[in-house]
Amino acid sequence: MNINPLFIAISALLSVSLASIAHAEELPSSATNIASRRELFIDSFLIDRFVGKAEQRLHKPIPREIAIVHDAPWEGSGSGYHSVFQDGDIYRMYYKAWHLDVSQGKLNSSVHPLFCCYAESKDGIHWTKPNLGIHVFNGSKNNNIAIISEQQGELRIDAGHPAIFLDNNPAAPPDARYKAIVRSKDNNGLIPLKSADGVNFKPITDQPILSGMGAFDSQNLAFWDETIGKYRAYWRYFTKGTTNKEEWKPAGIRAIRTATSDDLVHWDDITDLTYTDSPHEQLYTNQIKPYARAPHILIGFPTRYTERGESPQMTALPDNKHRKMRSSVSPRYGTAITDALLMCSRDGHEFKRWNEAFFRPGIERPNSWNYGHQYVAWHVVQTANTLPGAPDELSFYASESYWTGKGSAVRRYTLRLDGFVSLSAPMKGGEVITKPIKFTGNQLELNYSTSVAGSIRVELQDAQGTPIEEFKLEDCPEHFGDTVGRAVQWKNNPDLAQLAGKTIRIRFVLKDADLYSLKFQTTN
Repeated sequence: MNINPLFIAISALLSVSLASIAHAEELPSSATNIASRRELFIDSFLIDRFVGKAEQRLHKPIPREIAIVHDAPWEGSGSGYHSVFQDGDIYRMYYKAWHLDVSQGKLNSSVHPLFCCYAESKDGIHWTKPNLGIHVFNGSKNNNIAIISEQQGELRIDAGHPAIFLDNNPAAPPDARYKAIVRSKDNNGLIPLKSADGVNFKPITDQPILSGMGAFDSQNLAFWDETIGKYRAYWRYFTKGTTNKEEWKPAGIRAIRTATSDDLVHWDDITDLTYTDSPHEQLYTNQIKPYARAPHILIGFPTRYTERGESPQMTALPDNKHRKMRSSVSPRYGTAITDALLMCSRDGHEFKRWNEAFFRPGIERPNSWNYGHQYVAWHVVQTANTLPGAPDELSFYASESYWTGKGSAVRRYTLRLDGFVSLSAPMKGGEVITKPIKFTGNQLELNYSTSVAGSIRVELQDAQGTPIEEFKLEDCPEHFGDTVGRAVQWKNNPDLAQLAGKTIRIRFVLKDADLYSLKFQTTN
């Protein structure tokens, strides 16, 4: 039998190449070490491939009660730009207080100056407006105004675009435990403020920061990112030119810019956000912050601004008479509509942005489907579940009734813990195989939901995809239920610690199930 020498040479070369590839997969650099971090399936970071009917599914927060109505004389119809965070056993809320009167062809936004007001809650569900007694409104200090628009030295503070946060920087001094980012009234930059108690703020600098770097006509924010040990800032800008103030038309696309800082004053690494697979869209806010349960993941809820124009469908939307009146001031006030998206990043620059709405306007009803609807508060918090005995859930807060009445409102929404996006498959089944990873610990915990007939099974493989003895699919019983944290079991309870530090892949076999997150951990 004669064998072509060229065939022998090619076969040998191919064998060497395949061996090299296999060896490369075993190298430490080819595997991501997730250690004991909680990992969400909000992006494709861990995902190598899907098999069968498996896919990523975007979930939507569930509307709950009205959390707060901005009906005080110093608040008004245009109140918004909320900041929400948990501070020990108190939930704190800050927001812009603004009232707009609209009549045919006229818009009066000077009913009172712009304020930043404060509310608080013991459970994140029921909110009160404490009497702070700091600033005078109509001759009285009986109000919840925390920051006012004023001149302080060389600074002209605009209190109407506030973003307040609890500074987790371990080096933050006691008098700067709380920080605020507000806009300069000259609209030429941002002004950082500090506070010891969360209600009495004063400037950190005598000049605006990030001057000339953006439009800033939105909720611009900054926070301490423990993952990189720096502050991050995110703010609004236009991709081309600036706003045309006379016609209120953008000269470019509303977009988002970012920078980092060691001290909240001096900034570098100034870049524009990029997106993996999303079109150019008008984004008003960004609402980016580390997700508390997985702080290495930055999650944002940007407001999407869509100009629909006049049409029979626009006329059929709620509050058509009021919409027409708003259009008489500027067409965009009547025919532009807003909703909110979900996006995430692991480096702070490139984001996975889900193109489908995370917060739709919802069923048509009064004070909905308008400009200013579904501006999501910065940021999500963890609250007790309203179902007795159920685990905690995530609470979001989104605006409604914007410009449509005497006082705008905020509605609370809920989602299961880590429940933004799931690996999902119908009853026909599907599989997801991860990229090579390394871990620490002796137990794999999953956050998942199945039907009573559905299930999740897990197989651990080596870097080349070969099932590992004792952790094969046939060794894993069907896991079913609805839990935010349950350990995966295999027959004979093999010790998972024997694989810690080694390169593995995980194979998930799903049937009428959703898998939201995983976490390796150490248990006794």
